Amino acid sequence: MVEVSKVSKKYGHKLVVEDVSVQVQKGKITSFIGPNGAGKSTLLSMVSRLIKRDTGEVFIDGTEISAWKSNDLAKRISILKQANHLSVRLTIKDLVRFGRFPYSQGKLSKEDERYVEEAIHYMELEDMQDKYLDQLSGGQQQRAFIAMVIAQNTDYVLLDEPLNNLDMKHSVQIMKVLRRLVDELGKTVVIVIHDINFASCYSDFIVALKDGKIIKEGPVQDIITPAVLKDIYEMDIEIQEINGNRICIYF
Repeated sequence: MVEVSKVSKKYGHKLVVEDVSVQVQKGKITSFIGPNGAGKSTLLSMVSRLIKRDTGEVFIDGTEISAWKSNDLAKRISILKQANHLSVRLTIKDLVRFGRFPYSQGKLSKEDERYVEEAIHYMELEDMQDKYLDQLSGGQQQRAFIAMVIAQNTDYVLLDEPLNNLDMKHSVQIMKVLRRLVDELGKTVVIVIHDINFASCYSDFIVALKDGKIIKEGPVQDIITPAVLKDIYEMDIEIQEINGNRICIYF
């Protein structure tokens, strides 16, 4: 379990995350939703220790995150940020191999290569695995980075807007892959996501943030309601149920 207790973060005079406490249950997909500037990405980065907290504590399976050795933490938590810039020229396969670094330290075993191949297969990248990243579209690059995270084979997978640059087909593919990681492999997935219909259809639990604070959290049926969504987004959103999923009509 990930436990966040009274965490805050300030940039200059602006309080971006204010006194946030939340628990992320194991073996579930938890989505962070909310308008721009709500503090979603900052909170995710503090959970993964990418940025420092000003106050508060974060526990991973009962151990405060500051007590984890970096290599041990990298075997427990993987994170994909919004922006991924590399200064070296890599193929997709080379990139995905980076996901095994906490285990291999650069000397990949047969087991490491198996995880790499499985991740490439998961993301349907076999036919382009030898292409260089700078030869790919934005969506293909995004899928390659997600394959790298999958190859890392951590208990907790944190993704900051993983559907960026993806068309409809590949957005659905990514969400189905995340659902499989949870349902088949027992992973715990936390995503920052803007598309509330994807959050509605694929999440087990939703945490809604606004102005740096959690304003509502709970299972999908408690969050995807006109009243709650109006509180979050300040607009009227109609809800229709289709095939058991709550779909938001806001166009």
